[in-house]
Amino acid sequence: MNYRRLGSSGLKVSELSLGAWVTFGGQVDQDVTTRCVQAAFERGVTFFDNADIYANGNAEVVVGKAVKGLPRTDVVLSTKVFFPGSKNPNARGLSRKHIFESIHASLKRLGTDYVDLYLCHRFDPETPVEETVRVMSDLVRQGKVLYWGTSEWTGAQIAAAHGLARGIGGVPPTMEQPQYNLYRRARVERDLKWVCDTLGIGLTTWSPLAFGLLTGKYNDGIPQGSRATLHGYEWLREETLTEERLTKARAYTALARELGFSPAQLAIAWCLRTPTVSSVITGASRVEQVHENLAAAELVPQLTPEVLVRLEAIFGPVKSD
Repeated sequence: MNYRRLGSSGLKVSELSLGAWVTFGGQVDQDVTTRCVQAAFERGVTFFDNADIYANGNAEVVVGKAVKGLPRTDVVLSTKVFFPGSKNPNARGLSRKHIFESIHASLKRLGTDYVDLYLCHRFDPETPVEETVRVMSDLVRQGKVLYWGTSEWTGAQIAAAHGLARGIGGVPPTMEQPQYNLYRRARVERDLKWVCDTLGIGLTTWSPLAFGLLTGKYNDGIPQGSRATLHGYEWLREETLTEERLTKARAYTALARELGFSPAQLAIAWCLRTPTVSSVITGASRVEQVHENLAAAELVPQLTPEVLVRLEAIFGPVKSD
């Protein structure tokens, strides 16, 4: 396993990480979660990503139990805040009240005194950025959060928060967590590149497999028990599994197999090739998937210019997401 600096900070994270979204605490139970986390840690993964909204908080509970036997100093734990935790109008967004109450709830569920990374899960147009920057700075100074960042913010929004933090003597954001895969490139390669280069923002990217499209499992229809069959994922069936995208996925999986890669490994390796990416967040519902995904790091040197040209021929040049 290789380790990369999180932007210009002094923190290093494993270039491949394990995330809790969809799987841990929901799709799979505590035993499977623990075995996946332990398998990843044994292979050198140190970064475990989470959010308070995943499985309605249960993802934090099961991951907290899974890492309990690991040295706390050897792992990097993240979680996020933004989405509604209840019908209470204050139990959402990035207000001082919601962030302050959410971090304490997350720490309790994770069973830890601090999180290494705390992310604003979306931009909140209803809360002044200064209010959010101040409470995040307070949490860093209190030792409950070591670094804070954002997820799915634009480059301009991140730059504004960074500049404001500097202006008021606060703590600026360190990282951004965008979606990044062969279907969605513009945010990382265009909008965010300048804040990474200029402000030293690190990227921990999610959905390298494009919600499973790049594994090829939807090439011939929707398999029973897959994510697309779950309640709450109607958007995946209606918006993501379009014929245009499936046509590209079929051509892509054929290319991956021709090259001797698994489709998942090629997709993850493609994300890792990008210098501004500090870590690619992977997901797994089985230990076998953990091992398959982590093997992707070894394939990066094999992404020759010829391979990249062939991939571009399938997905086209970078365009607006």
